[in-house]
Amino acid sequence: MIIDTVCRFCSSCCPVEAEVEEGCLIGAVRKSFLDPDKRLTCAKLAAASEIVYSPARLTKPLVKLEDGSGFREASWDEALDRVTAAFWHHRQASGPQSVAWLRGMAADWGAPWDYPNRLMHAFGSPNTIGNGSICFVARDFAHTYTYGSMAYPEAKNARCVIVWGKNDGNTALGAAEGIHWAKEHGATLIVIDPVRTALARKADIWLRIKPGHDGLLAMAMINEIIQNDWHDTEFVAGYTVGFEQLREVAARYPAGEVAATLWLTVEQIREVARLYATTKPATIIDGNGLDMHREVFDTTRAVAMLRALTGNLDQPGGDVLPQPVPARNIQLRERLAEDVVPITCDYPLFNTFSATWGNQVQGCVVDAILAEKPYPVKMVVVQSGNPLVTMADSTRTRAAFAKLETLVVIDMFMTETAKQADVILPASSCFEKTQLNRSSIRNNPIILQNAVIAPVGDSWPDWKIVFELGRRLGYGEDFPWQSAEEAIDYQLEPAGVTVSDLRAHSKRGIRIEAPRYEKYREQPFGTPSGKVEFFSGRLAEAGFAGVPFADGLGDDPISFASQSAEYPVLGISGSRDIRFTNSQFRLIPALLHGGAGCVVDIHPDDAVRQGFAEGDRIEIATPKGAIAMTARLSTAVRPGTVRLAWGWGDFDPRASLNILTEDDQRGPLTGTSTSRSFMCRLQKI
Repeated sequence: MIIDTVCRFCSSCCPVEAEVEEGCLIGAVRKSFLDPDKRLTCAKLAAASEIVYSPARLTKPLVKLEDGSGFREASWDEALDRVTAAFWHHRQASGPQSVAWLRGMAADWGAPWDYPNRLMHAFGSPNTIGNGSICFVARDFAHTYTYGSMAYPEAKNARCVIVWGKNDGNTALGAAEGIHWAKEHGATLIVIDPVRTALARKADIWLRIKPGHDGLLAMAMINEIIQNDWHDTEFVAGYTVGFEQLREVAARYPAGEVAATLWLTVEQIREVARLYATTKPATIIDGNGLDMHREVFDTTRAVAMLRALTGNLDQPGGDVLPQPVPARNIQLRERLAEDVVPITCDYPLFNTFSATWGNQVQGCVVDAILAEKPYPVKMVVVQSGNPLVTMADSTRTRAAFAKLETLVVIDMFMTETAKQADVILPASSCFEKTQLNRSSIRNNPIILQNAVIAPVGDSWPDWKIVFELGRRLGYGEDFPWQSAEEAIDYQLEPAGVTVSDLRAHSKRGIRIEAPRYEKYREQPFGTPSGKVEFFSGRLAEAGFAGVPFADGLGDDPISFASQSAEYPVLGISGSRDIRFTNSQFRLIPALLHGGAGCVVDIHPDDAVRQGFAEGDRIEIATPKGAIAMTARLSTAVRPGTVRLAWGWGDFDPRASLNILTEDDQRGPLTGTSTSRSFMCRLQKI
């Protein structure tokens, strides 16, 4: 039997056809606009049944033994009673705010983000914390402050495609297919990346930019476009504010003065600016390469302004503003006491730019545990995350979690974080739970992630864990739903859509309204001025630069740059592998087979100079610590730089990259630390 659903092994939320026989998942195939023989293949999806039925799956609740030597199996009643008792204990001893809920990306950011927010707000804690400070939420913040919401690229229909700090061939195959389609049908492909990725090899122009300096390039491009009158004068005059302020600031970043700093030539900057501005339609696909640096906000705000400046905003084949689905905000934020601030209180604009994103600076969890700033956190529930591996400065993070009085982990597998837990609650996979994903709330069409098999063993879907915990805490009226279907029907009631409707239209989903472009002609942008804001009065009033980089570039965005004499090599965190999602799935044999493994890419010239050979074990060190990886000689990296495999901390704790990264300096608006590029030194082991 073939059942339509959505794969959520990564954040792409690809619609798939799942094959099920006698209640067992046999496999799944991703849907695509391409013919089957031309589609890109996802190794994770090909291994879906091996992931779902892995012997490493957690299928029973576990509680820590009294002597701390391990775990024993428990019933759900016992496990949830222990968690409930811990909630109440910490509330009575230190207040509800002493309990935090830390979210990773694995459970999605739609309804599975709303549910724990609802629970925590009912309980009285503002501390449901996501990882958006180092992911796309900081970029969403920048888009929203520029033109009201986060635009998305229509690469398939573009004539010029800029891929900036992203490699969709290893992250989002549907998007990669759109890029390849556009390229094959005559579009100019420009890739901006310090590493020669697969897309960079296909590009018409590849800019091998210095890591962390993308904002400087965006401002230089803006200056070139304005100086040469390549901007869309009609759009700028009618639908923007602050153009003259932007012109004045951008003029401080001429290509001739910044090119050398960027490791580029003046001609490269001018040519890319010209092609993007004069080829219509054009789109920019940006990614985590921009997100994971302190200057992410101004950088991605400048990139957002490029879209508007050239008239490519909300155009077919450009970057399109979403048409969100009418849905209830079910987070109950209004229940919070006015005098209780979140632990992310140093980032008020980031906390409040969205009605539903909430608090996203995950480093504040560590601050609140270790430094008890702004007050102590005593208990953390980690849902679908692995902070001991994925958060910057792993040594400090591990010390914080060791200090916690109570740690609860909700996950499919035993992670480094789960090993430290007092209670582990086994979660179901995406094929075992029905849920409403963020991609189906943010924009049409609505496509249901439909459970195709029953939960494996005694695992529970995330929604069931949260709902049952809410009821045990005494919030039964807030969690009246006995199924995911009931909750989704309630949330989608304003849209007039039910789960039954979605299942009846499972092939393509349901559109609330047909796609529309140039919506700004009929409705204002979602900004205070109702226009695209090249100058933001909100930011200026709050004491920040109204125009990106009006106050300069600031400190060197590369970590430990001031210690480059001792740490002379520039390390780049990467690369992602389509076989895995962040730190997930590295215990699955089929996914380990045939991959590059845990390697550090070193340019052959550097290897000769330092006496390294292919396959040598190499120690990589920063002021924060040292790890070990296997050398792979590669011209994908520039001499003087290395690329380190990321996410291997569960598989091999000696290779956990975030032992090298820092969280000491953070962006003032988003709390983002630089975890993508850092100075390091190498030596053969």
